[in-house]
Amino acid sequence: MADEVVLLSSWFSPFGMRVQIALAEKGINYEFKEEDLRNKSPLLLQTNPIHKKVPVLIHNGKIICESLIAVEYIDEVWSDKSPLLPSDPYQRAYARFWADFIDAKMYQPGRKTWTTKGDEQEASKKEFLECFKLFEKQLGDKPYFNGDNFGFLDVAFIPLHCWFQVIETFGEFKLEEEFPKYFDWVKRCLQRESVSNTLPDQKKIYALACLRRKQFGLD
Repeated sequence: MADEVVLLSSWFSPFGMRVQIALAEKGINYEFKEEDLRNKSPLLLQTNPIHKKVPVLIHNGKIICESLIAVEYIDEVWSDKSPLLPSDPYQRAYARFWADFIDAKMYQPGRKTWTTKGDEQEASKKEFLECFKLFEKQLGDKPYFNGDNFGFLDVAFIPLHCWFQVIETFGEFKLEEEFPKYFDWVKRCLQRESVSNTLPDQKKIYALACLRRKQFGLD
């Protein structure tokens, strides 16, 4: 009997993209159900009543919420295909720590860089760039964050790239000038079909951000 895999997400969600990339890396067929986050479906509210947000992975009726947890679940369930987490316990802990760093330290300052203005925006931009600098150091001269193999930490971070044009534009700075190693890594990631077929066009993301800024009264 084939696995029944359903993903509730939104096309622009970097968190949902993590799960999409992980499923693609494992070669898993799944049904994608687009969620309107301003009019959440009964299924989303039923399957994630705590946070009421995407992504939600449903595997043979079992519900898995939170993107990093879902990626780990996928890696464990389909462990015979392209492992994402390292086999070494320390390296697994390292990958989990920095994936949490992305969500706990980088995401909100990046978001506030394009959803605020004035002093709040400047403070958020400064915090985002400081975190970005710390994070890029973890890459060093390696092809991927885990070394030679595309893995968990790469899956956790690459989806945010499609939002960086928005952050740069409204934050008025250029990441590529200061972080060339990061952009070399992006190019390598985009050579993978799991990534290139998942990440939306940055122009489409930018158009959505402009609409959101108008709704927020920023433009």
